[in-house]
Amino acid sequence: MKSLKAQDHLLSSSEAEIKLLESDRSGFSGDRFAKELEKTDLFPLKPTRIEILQINLGKMCNQLCRHCHVDAGPDRKEIMGQATMQECLEVIKSHKIATIDLTGGAPEMNPYFRWFVEAIRAIDPEVTLIVRCNLTIILANPKYHDLPEFYRKHRIEIASSLPYFTAMKTDSQRGDGVFDKSIKALKLLNEQGYGIEGTGLVLNLVYNPSGAFMPAAQSGLEAEFKKRLTDKFGITFNSLFTITNLPISRFLEYLLRSNNYESYMEKLIDSFNPAAAKGVMCRNTISVGWDGYLYDCDFNQMLELKVNSKDSRHIRDWNERSLTEREIIVKNHCFGCTAGAGSSCGGTTT
Repeated sequence: MKSLKAQDHLLSSSEAEIKLLESDRSGFSGDRFAKELEKTDLFPLKPTRIEILQINLGKMCNQLCRHCHVDAGPDRKEIMGQATMQECLEVIKSHKIATIDLTGGAPEMNPYFRWFVEAIRAIDPEVTLIVRCNLTIILANPKYHDLPEFYRKHRIEIASSLPYFTAMKTDSQRGDGVFDKSIKALKLLNEQGYGIEGTGLVLNLVYNPSGAFMPAAQSGLEAEFKKRLTDKFGITFNSLFTITNLPISRFLEYLLRSNNYESYMEKLIDSFNPAAAKGVMCRNTISVGWDGYLYDCDFNQMLELKVNSKDSRHIRDWNERSLTEREIIVKNHCFGCTAGAGSSCGGTTT
């Protein structure tokens, strides 16, 4: 078994990572993942092309999920301003981006969310526009009740987290009552045509494990989710994406509190898959932080690891050639994206 001590993690500003380093500073080493890539001739890891612009509209959220790598919640004040959104729009105007992926927190809580969506659609009516909706936001406040109609009007693709098809597992991860609210929201989306064959309105669900284990096979879970949600609630959806929880932020804190960090990391390392490494999302994605800074992926963003590009570290300084030629920053948390069938915001990578 390939071992990794708890202190062999990357430096970060979160309380959990600080505690991790203080446990044994002398053992700190963050290059284990890079060494695995070297064995497969993938190091330094380089982009293939830039197809996806994933934009974090802020860390404010109506939920407080225990696995959240963004550490989002109702008390977070970091949100993207209209000026930074305008800088994103300039990039969308000037460069052919295949997919715009809006995330958070709850992206809909940004006061400029609807303006931003409408501005993107005005620039490119055909671009794939994804919103990562937590479902309960639709019911959180009357001002959000018309979101399903807004999504449909602008042909937004919905990606929504649903930890399981039962209340107990869902509520244990996301909070009391979340499952029932999620089911109501899914029914509202179905009423608008989302997830219904032939409408072209895409509704995908996202599954994260609730504990210190890797997700089961995506295809099998998708079939089970579809059967259970259809049989019991009459709900339909397009695809299920399985995402491995990465050892950062709240999930790392959970691993440390439960003494599962070392065993979980060993699972990820032992499951390293070179084929999955070739398809990691950082190779075709740029992640934009709420303040406009650029990152290789959403996870690196939360660890404040900005892109390795001297002249293009902020959206206002976008230089596609520099970003395409950069070396992607990798640390030990990247084992989460390369374990088994791989993991990305779009599910498995192999």
